[in-house]
Amino acid sequence: MAYLAISDLAETNAIPQATLTLPFELRQKARFKSKLDDGREVGLFLERGNTLQHGDLLEAEDGTVIQIRTAAEEVTQAETDSPLLIARLCFHLGNRHVPLQISETWLRYQIDHVLDQLVESLGGRISHLSAPFEPESGAYQQPSHRHAQHHGHTHTDEHD
Repeated sequence: MAYLAISDLAETNAIPQATLTLPFELRQKARFKSKLDDGREVGLFLERGNTLQHGDLLEAEDGTVIQIRTAAEEVTQAETDSPLLIARLCFHLGNRHVPLQISETWLRYQIDHVLDQLVESLGGRISHLSAPFEPESGAYQQPSHRHAQHHGHTHTDEHD
């Protein structure tokens, strides 16, 4: 079966005609095959070193504009009422190079029972849930603007 080849982001004002829902693991990859949410097969051949974010727009070789959606996946959510404890948890997990999604009162990471024990020992309350996982990009990666300089436009990070 033939697939749509995708190798670039679309213009920010492009209107999406399809969606592609991906977990964090695949949004980090530059080359892979997948299926659009409508079942059509696609092959992604993107620039290495970038992570696709919710809302990014891709353009297939036939001109089809595809919007990236963040898939729900199994994650640990650590909660606390203390901003200091959130900072401490981020520090300890960051020292272990754990990708983290951070808010003011909780943080998320991919389920790891050893990390869960660490978080609990520091005073965090953990729960496991199925939720979108969109961790912070690294200090050297700016996902919402990584193609802006190349294409002369920017992307927003807003979720619908």
